[in-house]
Amino acid sequence: MKPKTHIIHLTLAAIALLGMFVSCLEDDPRDRISEDQAITSPTSLWINSIGTLYNNIGSVEDGSGLQGTNRGIYDYSTFTTDEAIVPIRGGDWYDGGFWKRLYTHEWSANDLELYNLWCYLLQSVVCCNDAIALIDKHKSLLNQSQLMAYNAEARAIRAMYYYYLIDLFGNVPLLEKNQTSVAEVSNTRRSEVFRFAFKELQQVAPYLADAHSNLQGQYYGRLTRPVAHFLLAKLALNAEVYTCDNPVRHARKPGKDILFTVDNEQLNAWQTTIRYCEKLQAAGYTLENSYADNFKVHNETSRENIFTIPMDKNIYPNQYQYLFRSRHYNHGKALGMGSENGPCATISTVRAFGYGTSEKPDTRFKLNFYADTVMVDGDTVRLDNGQPLVYMPLNVAIDLTTSPYIKTAGARMAKYEIDRHSFLDGKLQDNDIVLYRYADVLLMLAEAKVRNGQSGQAEMDAVRARAGMPSRTATLANILEERRLELVWEGWRRQDLIRFGRFTHSYDLRHALEKEDTGYTTIFPIPSRAIGANGNLRPNSEF
Repeated sequence: MKPKTHIIHLTLAAIALLGMFVSCLEDDPRDRISEDQAITSPTSLWINSIGTLYNNIGSVEDGSGLQGTNRGIYDYSTFTTDEAIVPIRGGDWYDGGFWKRLYTHEWSANDLELYNLWCYLLQSVVCCNDAIALIDKHKSLLNQSQLMAYNAEARAIRAMYYYYLIDLFGNVPLLEKNQTSVAEVSNTRRSEVFRFAFKELQQVAPYLADAHSNLQGQYYGRLTRPVAHFLLAKLALNAEVYTCDNPVRHARKPGKDILFTVDNEQLNAWQTTIRYCEKLQAAGYTLENSYADNFKVHNETSRENIFTIPMDKNIYPNQYQYLFRSRHYNHGKALGMGSENGPCATISTVRAFGYGTSEKPDTRFKLNFYADTVMVDGDTVRLDNGQPLVYMPLNVAIDLTTSPYIKTAGARMAKYEIDRHSFLDGKLQDNDIVLYRYADVLLMLAEAKVRNGQSGQAEMDAVRARAGMPSRTATLANILEERRLELVWEGWRRQDLIRFGRFTHSYDLRHALEKEDTGYTTIFPIPSRAIGANGNLRPNSEF
């Protein structure tokens, strides 16, 4: 008999069929104990409320999880940009045109994948509301300090999901309680949800544990105070974008005119970013001596990683599929694993690293990409015809069907050390998935300072020096390029290009769409299935 650890559920089916965001119907199977039997102490209450929320951060299902799976946040944030592409390789990777539409920005409100992502994020919000309600129901088990800490953690996780919702979808429902009927669910303006998420994180941060979440122990993988400060820095850095409800109709408000109260001071968006980045510096984060150490098999000791998805092939079901799906079949076979021979870097990305140019290659290229002749354990990997496997970084095309490099075009992902003892063809690994890290903090700090009329040179130099690269002037253009070099394959490129006004431009093999300069592709459409299920929801174009 398995104890019932969380009796309040909300399924994707409930969202799809009912168009409602409510606490799930309680079932009461006879082979399970009751809620009151399961929740008898502070520990059991935490497990059955907050503990369950962390099950949503990693995943095995398409469209779910913050990273690691297919057709979710990561893919919509990466393959819509000039960083990476999933080419059509003959009969492989067409998938109804999904990957091509991502790259060319021709997605639609009717796309099922977009709807699944919408459902995942809102389901996660509802689960947070359920947890908050459950904590309140059983608060007699807690002292005042515990009650504040439990509520703070659940609210912080909810605010994190709203950060992703406004980044991707703009004007989304703001749900602050469970048992919300369809009549109460409608879009809230992006700017309002932005302010809500920001204030929530500010209010709860003092009650969160001041612990490094990436380190094993009591707070391993949890949303602690430094994680909240990272999210506050990200929200402030993107404030110009997130306070604009409709980029087609409204111009962005300058960051210097967007004000926040932080530590009883009134600061503009850039000063706010700087303040929260400085809090992370004070928390003891620092760059690892080796860039690669952040992504090694046992990376739980990193001094740089701030928030990760814990991975252990013997304990957690969460998957990391990105290495598996990028490598050529024979490359995977040589490693004793499977592979799908799909995603690769764009031509502009490998050239940014100096590959195929007269520039000295960036040292991070070999850490992030497989290129040219592939070697495993000192031996050349060979194709089925006996020829060496050679990845061709400069021969990428949207459709490689007629190309002689149909199976070998493109530099492939190599960011994480290969766990040679992984399970499920390498998808169940021991490397924790890195979501937020300190190098990003330094680059945010450099950018915010430059936007605020200050120098960000020291912060940019620190990132480049760790990579063994010479100083480069900390202009906004150079900072954007440095973010690609340092954070490639980490899922930040879409957000960065939008913030810098570059997302709607033509790049690499992509030509800007008609009227795309209005900015309409910088927010994904509210899925038509969601609007069809709930007539109170409106498209972003109406804001």
